[in-house]
Amino acid sequence: MLQDKRLIEYHFDRNDTAYSVGDIFLGTVKKVMPGLNAAFIDIGYQKDAFLHYGDLGENFPSLVKWGRGVQSQKITVGPLKTFQFDGTLDKVGKIDATLKKSQQLLVQIVKEPISTKGPRLSTDISMAGRYLVLVPFSNTISVSKKIVSRTERDRLKRLIASIKPENFGVIIRTVAEGREVAELDRDMQNMVEKWNTLFLNLKAGKPNDKILGELGRTSSMLRDMLNESFDAITVDSPAMYEEMRSYLQQIAPDKLGLLKLHTGKVKVFEHYGIEKQLKTLFGKAVTVPGGGYLVIEHTEALHVVDVNSGNKSNQEGDQEATALHVNLSAAKEVARQLRLRDMGGIIVVDFIDMKSGESRKKVEDAVHSIMKHDKARYTILPITKFGLLQITRQRVRPAEAIVTGEVCPTCGGTGKISASILVTDEIDNSIDDLLVAQNQSGITLSVHPFLHAYYTKGLVSRQMKWYLKYYKWVKVMKDTSLGLTEYRIEDEHGEEIELHSAAAAMSRLQDREIEILD
Repeated sequence: MLQDKRLIEYHFDRNDTAYSVGDIFLGTVKKVMPGLNAAFIDIGYQKDAFLHYGDLGENFPSLVKWGRGVQSQKITVGPLKTFQFDGTLDKVGKIDATLKKSQQLLVQIVKEPISTKGPRLSTDISMAGRYLVLVPFSNTISVSKKIVSRTERDRLKRLIASIKPENFGVIIRTVAEGREVAELDRDMQNMVEKWNTLFLNLKAGKPNDKILGELGRTSSMLRDMLNESFDAITVDSPAMYEEMRSYLQQIAPDKLGLLKLHTGKVKVFEHYGIEKQLKTLFGKAVTVPGGGYLVIEHTEALHVVDVNSGNKSNQEGDQEATALHVNLSAAKEVARQLRLRDMGGIIVVDFIDMKSGESRKKVEDAVHSIMKHDKARYTILPITKFGLLQITRQRVRPAEAIVTGEVCPTCGGTGKISASILVTDEIDNSIDDLLVAQNQSGITLSVHPFLHAYYTKGLVSRQMKWYLKYYKWVKVMKDTSLGLTEYRIEDEHGEEIELHSAAAAMSRLQDREIEILD
């Protein structure tokens, strides 16, 4: 997500895990731990998932009764209109009096596996929609605290009371403010349909089965984040474009005009300058606009951010003014980094020492002001006399960690290199082979910006010399994701052409000769 062309959020869907926040499984109790007042549940993950007594939810007895009824075929319909609740759970009860080993129950993932820990679960099942959250085995209607108008809160409660199904509770989300009953009703029907799907899947479900999956990462982001401030949504995959278009048609038809398919030859991250920002924003040291820099360290228990003034300390005479200026700039960057890297748990920020209480208050206010746009739940404590600011931030996924260091492009990490000047000879040989021996045309060469300048600048550039030699035009494109001696060649359909590096083959041959001599 970009704001004023600056990257403020970055989400990466790994596709290598079958466990996403919001997924509902038919779990099996493996261990009951009275000392922790919790249980470990098998949902098919390599490590058992964790379920604390406090996450069972007050409607747990009704959920267990309904689940058993569905699995035994005693309950034959999805709606809960005729279902009799089975009381509420004691808030200060014991896990060993509630759950038994090998018991099966519906569980929902609230935290993905992080580090060495398995998923965190809840049995307080809910289904999130665009404007509403549907909660079975409840009749309560609650409204987001961010909707402050009493009139609007009352209006929304009246509307929802008139359309909600019996024995279902509803949480009204912030984006529902000002919406008409038709939009809310459509969202409600979508969630009721989800519940009916869950019912049918549970009837035929086996232990550890996924009973109901959350939306894909892209669709769930659109559902939760799309608002009036969006100017454009750009996607570079035709298949994903159609999927997003179909989903937007359901949840926000008025926003369809924002969706655009990127068809340019330049990669979408390159076109919007995202590739370069990723390289500069995810390292251990991050520069702060206006002077100073942050050093960010991650441990199992917490994240630590150290604020440094850099050469800024030489530019102003007043030490307190310098510290305040750098700290205010750093506060904005810290808040941005928390969202960007999705850092959760405990974060400790070591600001430059400030003697004035007024200065410390200004920095605190700056952090509060910027973090109010953060979707995750957080708590900010006052700055201590040592200049430390403590923040706790909701953690539901592992923090994003992008490796910004690159393997040496000339040696591939082996410590043995061939002359870097060979790359231009290698490219020339590849171009000659493709245009003459293979009679290719319309090819595109992607290279590091330095090599791009080498091939395209000058009155009669190397690119022009190729044209004069072969009478075929070779398009040369910048790609900052490539190393200095890396390159990629694509055909006229945009498919990458497999190349056999002569320089790499020569290097391997030399290595082999050395081994034989040894």
